[in-house]
Amino acid sequence: MATLSPVRGTQDILPDEHRLYARVEETARDVASRYGYGEISTPIFEFSDVFSRTLGETSDIVTKEMYSFEKGDDRLTLRPEGTAGVARAVMSNGLRQHLPLKFFYRGPMFRYERPQKGRRRQFHQVGVELLGVAEPLGDVEVIALGHHVLSDLGLGDKVTLEINSLGDSESRQAYRDKLVAYFSRFKDELSADSKLRLEKNPLRILDSKDEGDRKFVADAPLLGDSLNDASRTFFDTVLNGLAALGISAKVNPRLVRGLDYYSHTAFEFTTDMLGAQGTVLAGGRYDGLFEMMGGPATAGIGWAAGIERLTMLIGEADAAPRPIAIVPLGAQAEAAALKIAQNLRHARLGVDLGYGGSMKSRMKRADKVKAIATVIIGDNELAKGVAAVRDMDSGQQTDVSLAELEQHLARYRVEEKK
Repeated sequence: MATLSPVRGTQDILPDEHRLYARVEETARDVASRYGYGEISTPIFEFSDVFSRTLGETSDIVTKEMYSFEKGDDRLTLRPEGTAGVARAVMSNGLRQHLPLKFFYRGPMFRYERPQKGRRRQFHQVGVELLGVAEPLGDVEVIALGHHVLSDLGLGDKVTLEINSLGDSESRQAYRDKLVAYFSRFKDELSADSKLRLEKNPLRILDSKDEGDRKFVADAPLLGDSLNDASRTFFDTVLNGLAALGISAKVNPRLVRGLDYYSHTAFEFTTDMLGAQGTVLAGGRYDGLFEMMGGPATAGIGWAAGIERLTMLIGEADAAPRPIAIVPLGAQAEAAALKIAQNLRHARLGVDLGYGGSMKSRMKRADKVKAIATVIIGDNELAKGVAAVRDMDSGQQTDVSLAELEQHLARYRVEEKK
């Protein structure tokens, strides 16, 4: 029988790597909470319309990448991104009356893509959404929050903030007209997908990965040339706000979002340390999303960051906490050790209790788990009401009263050890 293996594009996250994932999640949650963002969790699957409406019927995500299935009369999809689910949750739970709203989320997402470094079919994200704030100060706060998370992860000098303005609806319509006029000259040479996009959403041609399309995209008009005065003022306010916070931003005129509900600010934190998958955190303003989902107009801006890519930048995980090993010798000591171990765990100490073997084998076990100390209990120790405590780094061994054992071992508590 063939050995079972994980599905292509998925992976098992083992303990060492899980510590890296936890570090990213806990850092992002902590920073977001300081900005007033509360955690939200949405279902891992939704009705397919939640995503097909918002991501665009002609987008690659909807046409090629979504994991969709039918159950009874329902057509369902594993979530490919987090924003649409959060927006749906706001409408489903009647939360618009509490605007503005600030949310932090984390969890797995699913897209059928060609697996490669930093890109998997099941991947994990942290993200934030700020809803009900139409002013450019909201854009500044959300970007600053992302910059803060990256800095607290030690990645501030490894990333570059790229930013652009998508303008308001008037500016985007003017730009759309220019794109249609430009790409229509090359219609016969465009890929089949881009020919369809030319009719429905020409901005999506700018995201085409087809090499034939890319040569035309290189000389396409720039969105910045179509911005009206209101859009320029909005963008200048965002840039000035970031500068006031000491956050450097590089204007990238080719940075766009192809979906109609995006407006004004689009941004990405990128790195040159991960090859082709250089974007580690990306976001933008999506003031038209709620209307596209059948709700009332609601301003929104947010970002999402890929945990896998962030862990690749962070490098090695912190060492696992070192436990205290309990080494009982004899049946009476075994019974006593079980209770001692449980008491120490309730006192927030990490404890490894072996399940059998000689003292030699148990001490080998203590070395294997990198114990910081061992507590040795035999018949002689029990008779005297003590345990032999050995510091595994210094080798110093001391008899400690069982009544004072917890107090003596408190120095090894993880949060207190410096």
